[in-house]
Amino acid sequence: MSPTSTTVKRERRKEARPGELLDAALSIFVAKGFAATKVEEVAARAGVSKGTLFLYFPSKEELFKAVVRENIAGRFPEWNDELTQFEGDSAALLSHVMHAWWQRIGVTEASGITKLVMSEAGQFPEIASFYQQEVIEPSHDLLKRILQRGIDRGELRPLNLEYAVYSLIAPMIFLLTWKHSMAPCCPSSQLIDPIGFIDCQVSLLFNGMRVQPAAPPAPPSSPV
Repeated sequence: MSPTSTTVKRERRKEARPGELLDAALSIFVAKGFAATKVEEVAARAGVSKGTLFLYFPSKEELFKAVVRENIAGRFPEWNDELTQFEGDSAALLSHVMHAWWQRIGVTEASGITKLVMSEAGQFPEIASFYQQEVIEPSHDLLKRILQRGIDRGELRPLNLEYAVYSLIAPMIFLLTWKHSMAPCCPSSQLIDPIGFIDCQVSLLFNGMRVQPAAPPAPPSSPV
C-alpha cells in the first residue's frame, strides 16, 4: 500500500470515529443499560482508546445524549416537515405516522432507548430531564399538531390534547417494552405482529375519536 493510500485510510478512519463511537454506544447502552455501560467497552467496540472517546464526548452522560440526538431527537425537524406536507385525511396521517415511527425507530436498535430511560430515570435524573426535553416534549408537540389538524378539518371531535396524545403514545410504548422484554421469551403462538398491532390500534384510536353523526330528531308523538 502506498504512503498516500495509507494517509487517506487514516484520515477516513479519524473522520468516522464519532459515528463508530455512537453506533458502539447505542448497542451497549441498549444491551446493558446506562448504569452498567462502561466507556472503556464502548471505545474498545469502536476500535479506539478511551482517551480518543473523551476527545469527542467528555463523559458517559454526554455520550448517551449524543446517541439520543443522533437516533431520535435530531429527526424531529424532518418529521415535522413531513407532517406539514401530508395531504391525506386524519386516519391516513395517523396510520402513516405510527408505521413510519416503527420502521425508522421500532425495528432498529434505537427502540431500546425508551425502555432504558424508563427503567433508569429515577437513578439518573439528569438523563431523564434531558430525554424529557429532547424527545418527549417534541414528540408531544408533533402528536398534538396531528390531533389539532384533525379537529380543524372536522374529522376529529374536540379533545383535551394534553391527555389525548397519551392514547397515541401508549400503544407504541407497549410495543417497545414488549420487544425488549417478553418478545424473546414468547412462544411463537403468542408473538405480536407489530404491523398488525399498529393497524388495530389506528382503527381503535381513530374510530374512538371520530366525529359522531347527529342523532336523528325524534318523530312527533301521535295525537291521543
